[in-house]
Amino acid sequence: MFFDELGRYLGSASNRAEILGDLLEHIYLALLPLVLGLVIAIAAGWLGLRFKAARSVVLVASNLLYTIPSLALFVVIPGLIGSKILDSVNVIVALTIYTAALLVHPVLDALGAVPQHIIAAATAVGYKPVRRFFGVELPLSVPVLAAGVRVASVSNISLVSVGALIGTGGLGVLFTDGFQREYFSPIVVGIVLTMLLALIVDLLLVALRNLLAPWDRAKKVAAE
Repeated sequence: MFFDELGRYLGSASNRAEILGDLLEHIYLALLPLVLGLVIAIAAGWLGLRFKAARSVVLVASNLLYTIPSLALFVVIPGLIGSKILDSVNVIVALTIYTAALLVHPVLDALGAVPQHIIAAATAVGYKPVRRFFGVELPLSVPVLAAGVRVASVSNISLVSVGALIGTGGLGVLFTDGFQREYFSPIVVGIVLTMLLALIVDLLLVALRNLLAPWDRAKKVAAE
């Protein structure tokens, strides 16, 4: 029976230690590019919002980058940055590119949704462009931007597993190991943990959005 096999697999201390190590590495490989990609996307969004020519370039570049197949990018990255094929930095760089490309549109939409009269009021009371951006525009864009970050987080958690095909870590190792050994238990464990990780990260991002933008939650409650 499958559940007996699964019980024996999870009953092994070495298997549990391996699963925990893969899970922690998966979290690292998924969330670090999310942060780095968000920073890059915000910078690109700021440029695109301030300069019309830059906006077109940023949007076209993001669309092109996101169409590159993930496995191909994982293989090409070592030749571009001089890393070894099995280095985890390849996955981090590739997913940072994907995250930035995916978030450029939401960042531009989020920043563009900030009411102009609020920006004008901040300028009138003495806010310089940089201070106004970080003190007014970026905080007010959080509710819209959070939706894009949630999508990017799920995408990253999923794509990290692809890196196992070229020998990097993460929960994808459970998939490749299970397929090679025709052993179903690690595959199921990998799928379940990937889904749970995506759910937990999504819930944490929702909580962070509510913390950073309490007025948006209050507005929704009032509307209900």
